[in-house]
Amino acid sequence: MPETSPAGSRPRRTSSGPGRILVAVYGLFALSASARAGVQLATQFQEAPLAYLLSAFAGLVYIVATVTLAIGTPRARRIAWVAVGVELVGVLTVGSLSIVDAAAFPRATVWSAYGIGYGFVPLVLPLLGLLWLWRTRPGEHASSPR
Repeated sequence: MPETSPAGSRPRRTSSGPGRILVAVYGLFALSASARAGVQLATQFQEAPLAYLLSAFAGLVYIVATVTLAIGTPRARRIAWVAVGVELVGVLTVGSLSIVDAAAFPRATVWSAYGIGYGFVPLVLPLLGLLWLWRTRPGEHASSPR
């Protein structure tokens, strides 16, 4: 039996309702982080290889999250959980390290100082992504009684 929304009308997908905005923001970050990292790796790699490689990794994570959240199949959801979890660990780790050891990050990454250069969206986005994956999980609803 297919999962129904709390209203009971039809299955909830990760790309429906507020999920559309989430997918759009992930898409925007996938594009911006990947493009920025590509330019930096091609033109300035010697200045800050770690920072630029981390930005490229962040871009890849955003691409995977965007695609899997948009698809929303059970397999894609599992991959989205991993991608968004890696994103959260990445932003917390890189954010903390960039503050504690600023010399290791002579140039900013998407996740430096918890995404300060992007208005802290990189810190909030994985929290919203995980919350949305939880709220749209098959067979259970956050609003249903236990």
